[in-house]
Amino acid sequence: MDTDIRERYRRDGYAVVRKVFDAHEMAALGEAFDRIYRQGLSHPSSYRDHNVFFNLALDPALGKIVRMVQWPSYFDEVLARFRTDSRIGAILAPLIGRDLKQIINQLHWKPPGAARVDFGYHQDIRFRRPREAYRQLDESYVQTGIAVDPHRADNGAMVVFPGSHRLGELRIETTCRVMETEPDADALRRAGIDPDSGVVLELEPGDMALWSVGLVHGSGPNRSDHDRRLYINGYVTAANSDRGEWAFRDGAPVALGDPVLVHYEDLFSRPGPYYLDDI
Repeated sequence: MDTDIRERYRRDGYAVVRKVFDAHEMAALGEAFDRIYRQGLSHPSSYRDHNVFFNLALDPALGKIVRMVQWPSYFDEVLARFRTDSRIGAILAPLIGRDLKQIINQLHWKPPGAARVDFGYHQDIRFRRPREAYRQLDESYVQTGIAVDPHRADNGAMVVFPGSHRLGELRIETTCRVMETEPDADALRRAGIDPDSGVVLELEPGDMALWSVGLVHGSGPNRSDHDRRLYINGYVTAANSDRGEWAFRDGAPVALGDPVLVHYEDLFSRPGPYYLDDI
């Protein structure tokens, strides 16, 4: 990793690595997104099979949409290849080491005109539960996001708040789930953050963003005429996490096998497949 990138990540709580993947690779990743989206639309409602989860919503403007899919790498070879790409391992090694587990593997879409794709302001540390399963999160965890499309303010790019990762765990109020909450400037103010200090995380296809578990961030609606797709993978120093799928051992990629416990608490008692009546 470039020393400047490492220093910016430590200072600001995020950094962007430009042109990690080329146009040919991004075309393959885009095709995988489209393939998974079509598969998601084939389901009548949100669907779970072990760690794989399709999050669907009935949008007032567009009808049924796929907002997010968790752990598609279990069944899609292209997505599985990206999650353990050696370039990602090399970028992460100076930050969190060469033995890494993965606790996030997600596809996110923001179709043009969709009304239910906002992410309220939050820190990812709020989702690291149970807390006792994760140790030294500030130093051990890095979230990554690969841009499939250009990310701009008009299509719902992330807004980040530099340095907010140094404020500790904050109470940022949301009216419901983060995924269904509009970014709220007043909620930021009540948490002690100036809403005007936010920075739009502009990305080109193939760029990869890194952000800390404590970085405050969120994103608004897509008001453009094209999608905003983001491939999110979150990694943690293996010795400091009791959960997660192995991604790298001594820098070498590790393929997925049978699902292990990550976030879905009923993995072994209610593995699925089953539908959720939530659309």
